[in-house]
Amino acid sequence: MVLMDKKENCGLFGIFGDPDAAEKTFFALHSLQHRGQESAGIATSDGQTILCHVGMGHAGRVFRGGRDILDMLKNPIAIGHVRYSTAGSTSLANAQPLLSEYSRGQVAVAHNGNLINASLLRDEYEAYGHIFKSTSDTEIIIHLLAKPSHVSKPNPVGHILNHLQGAYSLLFLFPDRVEAARDPYGVRPLCIGKTKGGAFCVASETCAFDTIEAEYVRDVEPGEIVTLSKEGLSGRRFVKAENITPAHCTFEHVYFAKQSSIIFGENVHEFRKRLGAQIAREHPADADVVIPVPDSGTSAAIGYSRQSGIPFDMGFIRSHYVGRTFISPKQDLRDLAVKLKLAVVKEVVKGNRVVIVDDSIVRGTTTRGKIKAIRQAGAKKIHMRVSCPPIRFPCFYGVDFPTKEELLANDRNLQQIKEFLEVDSIGYISLEGMLSCCRLPKEHYCTACWTGIYPIPVQTVVNKFTMERYQKQLFEDEPAQL
Repeated sequence: MVLMDKKENCGLFGIFGDPDAAEKTFFALHSLQHRGQESAGIATSDGQTILCHVGMGHAGRVFRGGRDILDMLKNPIAIGHVRYSTAGSTSLANAQPLLSEYSRGQVAVAHNGNLINASLLRDEYEAYGHIFKSTSDTEIIIHLLAKPSHVSKPNPVGHILNHLQGAYSLLFLFPDRVEAARDPYGVRPLCIGKTKGGAFCVASETCAFDTIEAEYVRDVEPGEIVTLSKEGLSGRRFVKAENITPAHCTFEHVYFAKQSSIIFGENVHEFRKRLGAQIAREHPADADVVIPVPDSGTSAAIGYSRQSGIPFDMGFIRSHYVGRTFISPKQDLRDLAVKLKLAVVKEVVKGNRVVIVDDSIVRGTTTRGKIKAIRQAGAKKIHMRVSCPPIRFPCFYGVDFPTKEELLANDRNLQQIKEFLEVDSIGYISLEGMLSCCRLPKEHYCTACWTGIYPIPVQTVVNKFTMERYQKQLFEDEPAQL
């Protein structure tokens, strides 16, 4: 059984007009690896023909053939993808980019997000005889694009996007261009950059631009399609301005994104430090040291330390060689798995009153294991501080949270959570406090996992295995060797 607390989204990168497009896409995917580690892939074009290579595991594993694979893909146009599955199991058939051929030629598609109406659309298309090769929600986009009545539209991509419901940042690779699109709510990030050589590129996060020495230009706007072609950069809307309602995923800032990235117009590290300072104001503690749960809790812990005046130190050291953790039902083995991923620095915590700052608590089982390790290392008192509110509702827009019943805060009050975690005190940042740290108006953010208010109506409850109709239901059908 796989321990599934919170999992990353997917990472996208695309570039046009660079002789080293495949290599730069490879390096960009490395920088986006935190967004998904199940599979990786690159598709490239010479202007006429698209080539694609995908595989299971990290980008380094998939392209470990090195020069041979990248030389095969050496073309001036490319898109790449790293995946964590939020719809469809972990299998090679679901690895992206998805490459297909239809009446207008070849197309490769890469997707970050979750389409909440994909199952309904698939039922409709299967009833008309369409055959699907994967169980990913992304494949329905290709079937929509290939439909004769859609192909004939003046703006086929814009037309089919209006059939989609949910969260999506998308890259389309046609033989002669790259098209990037973002849903009208702008749930998932997508930004535009420009290399020193003048090639335009797009990525889920600006950290990908830093890796290839590209300059951040701007975000792809909600409801916009951006085209990278020999004419340069151009954009067009596929929805009317009055129908655009930003609902950016706040969890991107809290947990997903890399600290160096700029998403939704602000730096992630600075945002998280503001969260930490806000928690210190809302939930002060009488303590000797502040320690983070690395890596996503580190920035907030710095903010907490600075605001409170309590010294900051590294009480946990994370192993960078441990990927996803496979857990035994036995509690003693579960505790060993936590210790494998996070080692306690005993000299930091022994005899001290400790504030532990983490980005979030989902199920709570791994958090309880971390706290037990700190207690065993000799901490006198443990104060848990969390840089987002209690997670009480599932996400249908691309975050693979457990079901509502599995969420720690679903049916527990703060006292019960404190007792479950076995801490001396517990403090979550308030919703208002978290939103006060955002630069954009609070109405521009999605808070569904905390409030249960879904900006994109969810009529049918779905999960990552909704389209696994004819397959045995397991957490992982083909575990990636990471």
